[in-house]
Amino acid sequence: MNNETTTLISLTEAMKRVDHKLQALEAQFKELDFTKDNLMQKFKHHSETLASQAAQDEMWTAVRALKFTSMELNILYSYVIEVLICLHTRVLEKLPDLVRGLPTLASVLRRKVKNERIRAVWDSILEECGLQEGDITALCTFFIAHGNKAEHYTAKARQMYVRDITFLITNMVKNQALQDSLLRAVQVIEKGKAARTPEEQKSPLKESIPSVKN
Repeated sequence: MNNETTTLISLTEAMKRVDHKLQALEAQFKELDFTKDNLMQKFKHHSETLASQAAQDEMWTAVRALKFTSMELNILYSYVIEVLICLHTRVLEKLPDLVRGLPTLASVLRRKVKNERIRAVWDSILEECGLQEGDITALCTFFIAHGNKAEHYTAKARQMYVRDITFLITNMVKNQALQDSLLRAVQVIEKGKAARTPEEQKSPLKESIPSVKN
């Protein structure tokens, strides 16, 4: 075997070794990319969780810090609970076959996470009412914080005690997200009241108020 042949064989073997090393490096880089993507996904989820928790803590603090008189609190509570009941009722109207499985608003909120049909109906109802998920969080937080001591006032009583509920909310509620949610709750109820017949307006409030706490 001459020197040229020996050199060629050595070069071929060297190239094979280099190729194997390159393949090994490529596999390592793919593994690193996968690890990086996995870490980025976990970091994103963790950041979103922290942001959500921070927002919830801020909302809870804002709700607890409200300085309303008992009468004013009762009026706000009345709007909040009527909106929550309205949402629950609309869901049941659109999903009559699931009435037994959705006895409370809380059950709707739980099941919509995994049930696409309930989620689609819920989203459509929120859109119809001009509400967002953040509004529901704010209203439920308000209900949980004050529901045990507040009383429901009828529309007539609310009008008698407070002439301008919008001014009351904008003047007293400093947290912008909570303020916006309460204003939208008032808007939903006032629009609905205008659309109902006098007989419907006289109907008693449905006994599903405690359900939101579940």
